[in-house]
Amino acid sequence: MKGMIKVSILPPLTRQKKVRRIPRNFFIFGDTMSGKSYLAERFPVPLFLNTDGNSEMIPAQDIQLSNVRDAQGKLKRSVIDQLDEIILELKTRNPGYKTIVIDVIDDLTVMIEQAICYENDVQSLADIPYGKGYSAFNSVLQSFVVELKSLPMNVVYISRVAKEGDSDTEVPSLKTKYYNIVNGNCDLVIQTKRRGRNYIRRVTDRRTHYVREEIDDKDILKILDNVVGVFDKPVRTPIKEQKKIVDKIETENEAKEGKE
Repeated sequence: MKGMIKVSILPPLTRQKKVRRIPRNFFIFGDTMSGKSYLAERFPVPLFLNTDGNSEMIPAQDIQLSNVRDAQGKLKRSVIDQLDEIILELKTRNPGYKTIVIDVIDDLTVMIEQAICYENDVQSLADIPYGKGYSAFNSVLQSFVVELKSLPMNVVYISRVAKEGDSDTEVPSLKTKYYNIVNGNCDLVIQTKRRGRNYIRRVTDRRTHYVREEIDDKDILKILDNVVGVFDKPVRTPIKEQKKIVDKIETENEAKEGKE
């Protein structure tokens, strides 16, 4: 109607708003029996989505994830449908869970692949024409991760450990392309290690610099206080040092291309 003032959907130009920096999305990886699940249990009121059949060893409430097939091998209920149902319940009828734990994310990606293959009656995603299998998988995984992040809960992904190339560097065993999807929506990456009777937890990656005094969630703060490196101040790299690093990377890339 004429004469009506249209209200802007843009926020007003005011002073910079105060940022509330509290990590809510976590990626934990480590060797078997290094304390991954134990650390996840410390999060407030956790619900475990379990894939590796060790739910009897975990005192927290859990749901066993699986693809269910009939006697003819046809898919009766896919893990994709199961995940959708769980997220819907958490959105609409959450009885009080504050943390959702995916234990382990590596196995879940395999289950999602299997579900898509069962539905299309093929052996692998590559057997689905025009790359539709891979496209479907990426869509399901990305949607799942984004849906979890949108929940007003803590989210914990658990993964195993692997060696990077020929080196002794330890990295999450989750495939890199899947790890990038999950880690892109996480705030902290924590590695667990066991040395004799000692259990070690250290941060290997973080979204931002967290300040202890700014974290007003006592349950989360108690966990973070027992992880090495959470509150370390970031190191500023001088521009000259950055250039040296860039030159080194470019030289290494050129050497790799020469070998190919």
